[in-house]
Parts: sequence; C-alpha cells; structure tokens
Amino acid sequence: MRGKFSPLFSITPAIAKALMRIEAAREALNDLPITVTVLARLRETARYSSIHYSTQIEGNRLTQEEVVDVVSNNVAPRSRDEGEVKGYFLALEMLEQYVAQGKEVAEQVIQKLHALVMGNGRADVRPTSYRTGQNVIRDGTGNIVYMPPGYADVPGLMDALIAWVYENSDLPCPLMAAIAHYQFATIHPYYDGNGRTARLLTTFILHRGGYDLKGVYCLEEYYAKNLIAYYHAISVGPSHNYYEGRAEADITGWLEYFCEGMAQACEKVKQQALAAANREEPDQSLLLRKLDPKQRRVLEFFKNSDEITGQDIARLLGFKPRTVSALCSLWVEKGFLVISDPSRKARKYELAPAFRILL
Repeated sequence: MRGKFSPLFSITPAIAKALMRIEAAREALNDLPITVTVLARLRETARYSSIHYSTQIEGNRLTQEEVVDVVSNNVAPRSRDEGEVKGYFLALEMLEQYVAQGKEVAEQVIQKLHALVMGNGRADVRPTSYRTGQNVIRDGTGNIVYMPPGYADVPGLMDALIAWVYENSDLPCPLMAAIAHYQFATIHPYYDGNGRTARLLTTFILHRGGYDLKGVYCLEEYYAKNLIAYYHAISVGPSHNYYEGRAEADITGWLEYFCEGMAQACEKVKQQALAAANREEPDQSLLLRKLDPKQRRVLEFFKNSDEITGQDIARLLGFKPRTVSALCSLWVEKGFLVISDPSRKARKYELAPAFRILL
C-alpha cells in the first residue's frame, strides 16, 4: 500500500479561531522584553514539563520533581521509568540540534528520535528500523482497540507521510504538525514508543516551521491533563481495524482538538513570559531579536563559561568542524564573537562586549 497520503478534513470555525489565537500569542511572545536569563529558565521548565507529561501519558510514574533529578544527574537509569525520562531528554536535545541544522522531516530523523526514546538513556544508538510484524493496541481488559496496518505496508505509508509533509508546505504549520501526528499514530510503525515519537515529530515540525515560541511552551501537558479526550480525538474511524475505514476517516475533530490545545498552551506561556518580563530589567528584547536560534544557544553557554571553542559549538549544535569554522568566522565578522586565542588547533572565542549585557 504505497499510495499517496491524502488526509480528509475541513477548516471549521473552531479551527480558524484557534489558529488566530495561536498567531496572536506567537506575535505577542516575540515582542515581549525577555532577558536571556528569563528565557533560559522558561525553556528549562518547558523542557522538563514536556518530558514529564509525554512519558506520563505512557504510564511513567515519576513526578516532575523526580524528572528534574533524573535528567540532572549523570547516573545510569535504575528503573524503566528513569530510562524513559533520560531517553526522552536525549531525543529532545537531538531534535533541537536537527532544527538548528535545518534538517527536514526524513526517515533518518524519525528513526533516530525513536531510537533515543527507546534507548534507556543511551546516546550512542543507531536509528531503529520499522517493525517487522503485526502489533495491536489493547485496553485494560485485553480487548483490541486498534489494529494498525500490516508491517509490509509500513515503509510505503511512512514514505507517503514524509512526501506529504514536503508537498504541503503552504498549509498552516500547526495543521501540518497535527496531521503528521495523527498519521504517524495511525501507521504505528513501531512495536513501542509510537506515542512519544509522534509527539516529538509534532514538536520538530512546529519548531522548524517557526512555531517554537522561543522553546518555552509545552503541548504535552494539554494531552496528559485529559487523556480520555486525547485518545478519543485521535481514535477516529468506523472500525478498530486500519483497513476498515481508518485510512479514509475525516480527521477534522482531531484537528479541532489539537489546535485548541496548542492555542491554550501558547496563551499560557505568553502569560508566564509576560509576568517574568515585567519582573526583569533592563529590556533586552531588541538586542535579543538580533540573534538567530543558533546564536541564542551559544549565548546560554556563556552563562557558565567565559570562552568557547569550535569543538564546544560543534557539540552544542551538532555541526561538523568545517561548518563550525565557517560559522565562527561569520559571527566574528558580524560582531557576535571575538577571538580570544588565535591558535589554529584550539582557537577560542569570547562573547563580544555588545552582547555581554544579555548575560
């Protein structure tokens, strides 16, 4: 089954209204006077929330405080719950690197994120191939609630999904992310880890489409706070069997659910950021807006170090040495970095004086 993916949906007034709310919150957040310190704090909170709620949906029992402890220490996971948390954290870090590198939605990206999700906190994992057998989703009593497509159809269906993302770049990004989330869950390409990977794919599409909202919002909380609504919205079609109507189902209801959740998440973080900005002085928003996402990540590095090397930047952004060398030269030319040690083998950089105020 390698046909094109053609989702069936309508843009209802509820969807249109939610999209307008998302845009309003996004615009307001971009205009808020937020310092680097506040931004880093809000980002950290959002990341921990994403890890906590996305793993909680799958049955993880750790509290958000315990999630912070697990992510913060360098000890090997002592339980499955800790392994899931560490794996999701590594996947989020890789996702941010992919966005910084300008990666497109691709099989390699999806399979690497899934490998990290399922890697029990190990970073040295290879991309995981799709399942090679049938799996089913059962409820607590053992009844089948969904039977995904056969494994032989999975590669073609995933190819069609990725092609659809490429071919529909003119679609509003929140709708593209929602549809990709739905279709990934529908295909269920793995035996386990499909939900977490679907939510990571959603985040990846939103971030690379400019809907990262400075990386400070958490959509997973919306799902986790009402799991029944989440599962009801994504479980559409006349039958539990993929081949009996699921593929042709109208997913408008899912899009309404998703867009409403994203609107709520965006509005919540706008209020949090506004409150934080009102407590901070001075207003650094104009200076911050001069920095691209890669520069902002490097800026956060300087909070704990006076100097940075090309190797540091390569690890931080996931770039190759040659790419980093060209990038650093550009940043020196534009006045973002200053060479503090010109040694070719271990060249070091300092933050330019004009940007030190941001720290």
